[in-house]
Amino acid sequence: MNTNDVAATGALALNTGEISPKATYLNKCGVCHGENMTGSPPAFPSLVGVGDRLAPPQIASTIQNGKGRMPGFPDLSDDEVWALVMYLMSGESKELASSGPPAQPLKYRFTGYHKFLDPEGYPAIQPPWGTLNAINLNTGEYAWKIPLGEYPELVAKGLRNTGTENYGGPIVTAGGLVFIGATNFDKKFRAFDKSTGELLWETTLPFAGNATPITYEINGRQFVVIAAGGKDPKSPSGGAYVAFALRSSCLGAKQ
Repeated sequence: MNTNDVAATGALALNTGEISPKATYLNKCGVCHGENMTGSPPAFPSLVGVGDRLAPPQIASTIQNGKGRMPGFPDLSDDEVWALVMYLMSGESKELASSGPPAQPLKYRFTGYHKFLDPEGYPAIQPPWGTLNAINLNTGEYAWKIPLGEYPELVAKGLRNTGTENYGGPIVTAGGLVFIGATNFDKKFRAFDKSTGELLWETTLPFAGNATPITYEINGRQFVVIAAGGKDPKSPSGGAYVAFALRSSCLGAKQ
């Protein structure tokens, strides 16, 4: 499994007790996306300009039903959902009409996650900041643990094996290869030996492969494909599916 080790800070603030779309946002959405909607990318995306990317019905559907790691909020009424949609699109907040007594809000609210970074924008804790790990399920002990991901600009200065934030899991082939993209900043797609963690192969994708790859067979030939879209806020994002053919035609053999 791949993991992140990037610290974040949080704080509590008094609730105002007002009934408004802004108050709904702060109580429901601000926990992850922050008080000013800027989020903490890539784990918690920014909602600034969300109306330029999504239509109002799409935003409303995501609020009600959730999407990906985001939970839905079915407890919100239709009026509350659409008032929240308008707030997300315009930033304007107006009092909501209520046909009954308002629910008493909690005294405090969480103001969101804020990454603990050094002055240069890197995690302000000792690396590795991301790892790939093999765990023996019979004993619960690590079989091996290695840094996963690098910052190209730090590599240029001679600082390697820092690990980075990574999103998207690995797959393991019958031949004992571990394929994983996931790393945000180096855009690499790698293959490791399942038994030892040794890096066997790597390539650079057009965008970071923040997805779990798949493998399939056609006419006895094995392929591995990964979706690459990118999560590095300093680099352009896009969308591509990149497929690779393995040299061996035997799915159960080491390729």
